Order: sequence, then C-alpha cells, then structure tokens
Amino acid sequence: MSPKFRNCSFLALGVCLGLGLGLARGVLADRSPAPAGASIPWEDARTLAAVIERVKHDYVDKVDDHVLLQAAVRGMVSSLDPYSAYLDRDEYDEIRISSSGEYSGVGIEVSLEDEQVVVVTPIEGSPAAKAGIRSGDIIVMIDGVPVKAGTLTDTIDRMRGQEGTMVRIGVERDGQSEPLQFSLKRQRVELHSVRGNLEEPGYGYVRIAEFSDSTGPELLKALHDLKARNGGPLKGLVLDLRDNPGGVLEAAVAVADAFLDKGVIVSAKGRTPESRFQMDATPGDELGGAPLVVLVNGGSASAAEIVAGALKDNHRATLMGRTTFGKGSVQTITPLTEDTALKLTTSLYYTPSGASINHTGIAPDIELPRAAAAAGGADSELKLALQELKSPTVLRGNALTARIR
Repeated sequence: MSPKFRNCSFLALGVCLGLGLGLARGVLADRSPAPAGASIPWEDARTLAAVIERVKHDYVDKVDDHVLLQAAVRGMVSSLDPYSAYLDRDEYDEIRISSSGEYSGVGIEVSLEDEQVVVVTPIEGSPAAKAGIRSGDIIVMIDGVPVKAGTLTDTIDRMRGQEGTMVRIGVERDGQSEPLQFSLKRQRVELHSVRGNLEEPGYGYVRIAEFSDSTGPELLKALHDLKARNGGPLKGLVLDLRDNPGGVLEAAVAVADAFLDKGVIVSAKGRTPESRFQMDATPGDELGGAPLVVLVNGGSASAAEIVAGALKDNHRATLMGRTTFGKGSVQTITPLTEDTALKLTTSLYYTPSGASINHTGIAPDIELPRAAAAAGGADSELKLALQELKSPTVLRGNALTARIR
C-alpha cells in the first residue's frame, strides 16, 4: 500500500472517530455534557489508525474492520477498571435478564461441572419442571445438535428463544441407558431471587441470591408468608447474603429499608450530578425491631454489601461470617444501540458511617472460620446464626439491648 493511500486511511479513520464521538456526545448531552474543548488528541488518533491499518495489512489472517473496531472499543473500556465494559448483544441481554428477573425459555438453572452442562434445578412452574426434567440431569442435545463440552453460555442461549416456540432437549440421567428426550414450549420464566423458610417456631430464614428489580417485593412477600406460617410476628430472622454477587442498586436499598425505621442507607460520589446521591430509610420495620442476623462471606459483593453496611452501621443487625468481597463502586448501564450498551463505573458508594469498602470489604461483627463451614456444611453457619438470635445480648431495632430469657 502506498504512503499516500495509507495517509488517506488515517484521515478517514480520524474523521469517523470524530463523527462517532460527536454523535455520542449528542445522545448523552441531556445526561452529562462533554467539557468545553474536549477532544481526542490527534497523535493518539493517528496511532490507533496506524495500529488498525498495520493489523489489517500484516496480520496472518484477514480481520474484518468491524471486528477490529469492536475490539478497540472493548479494550478501551475494559482497561478502566474490572467492572466497566462494552456490552455486545449477548452480554447486554444477560444484564437485562438478571436485572428484570425474567426471560423467555424453558426454566432451567444450569452449571458447568467437569465440562458437562448439568441441571442445578428446574424453576418451579416452568416448562422444564412440568415436563419432568430433574436436578442432576446432564444436557447432551438441543434440537438434535450435541452440546459441546464446556459450552455453558452457548447452551443457555440455545434453550432460550421467542415465547411460544418449541425446543427439544436431550438429557442423560443416572439409571437410564439412553438419553431422555423432552419437547418443551418456551414461555416467560420468572427468576426468583428470594427464598424463605421457618427454621423453627418464631425464627425465620431468608436467602437472597442476587438483587433484581423484583427482589424488594419478593422479600416483603417472603416475610409476610413467614409471619403467616408462624401465626404471628417473628422473634428473629437470619438474612443470608452469602455468595450474593450483587445486582440492582435500588433493590438493595429496598431490602435495607424493609428493616430500618430511619437513617442513611447508602451515599455515592462521582463526577456528574446524577452520580452523587444519598438514599435514606423510610419509617416502618417489617420485623418490628425483632433481632436480625446477616450471614456474609467473601462472595457477598456490591449490592449485598450495601445492605450489610446499612444494617451494620445503623446498628440494626449483627453480621456473621467472613469479610465481604469489597466492591464499592456503582456501574451505570447506558444503551448505545438497540443491541449494545456501555457499562461504566460512575460512582463510589459509602456506607452510612461514611466508609468506602472498595477493595477492603466489610468485616463481620462475629467472624466464623472457614473450617466451621467446611466441617458442618452451610447449615452449620445457619445454626450459629440462629443461636445468636437467641443470645441474651442482641441487636434489637436500632440499638444494642439486653434480652431477658
């Protein structure tokens, strides 16, 4: 390629970058106007253009222009921090599904075990549950096409689809010599993030797996059901946030607010006006001040830490377990096109005491060694939490008080 032609390519790319950035500023102008005089340094734009041109010309395989530019955008954003990302169609769909708590499919929770896609559980009331698919089944075939080893995301994508369409799923099951075949009609499936149980008279247990748009209402329903099963108010509750990776900020605020009468829940600071905020509790404690123990561990992150921090700093709950993950940042999802979006860290959040837990986490009030969980399983920690609820000194309402047995 001649130098003259190559220089023309640099100029064309520079113009495209300028137009794209100009359009992006126009789309987002109502949210965060670009600072006056903001522009891309010309030398850096030339370097980017030179790298792309060199890859196109010299790389061992031919690379599509679109693929190169998508990779450049992805790399630019991902270099900022571990949580900022450019989301393609599949990634954006996953974010929307986890946030909304529903999707169109067959209703199977799966995991990857020994390179095989294994059914964790069929969701209650889903096509999979009604058809008889069981926990432990291994998915080996979808619509007559074998499932490749280690392809969890692809398998999930193939089971999802437009509501009302059919999908054929083949599974291997212990005790069956041949794969079992199921023909399922896809439907709207609701993902429930809250599960409750009355562990013993007067004492309830609520597990929150993640925070979606439906978590707040689900929690209120779970608490209502527990009170009904108990025949009256609860004497205490264990809130399980172990291995909860987080999710929707507003859902975390709703959960904390359910147990608080007053006080700050969370505050955040960022560069733009909308990234700076404070959220406060509203009157009304769903437990009426009854003792609350929150189980946490190193897998409790983000929104789970907002709840844990709010309840701890407001002296409403006793935290038990191990130090949380330490993700103290807020990501904003901004749609770029119908199928793509930008997930960008826009704020750092702070617990009511004003502490940032980013990279440090929240230390529990009562630390449980890993050995205890390993020796007795997850239930051993729950048993310790129930014992703590009955102890003479517990957190009741918003203060430390002594209880008379």
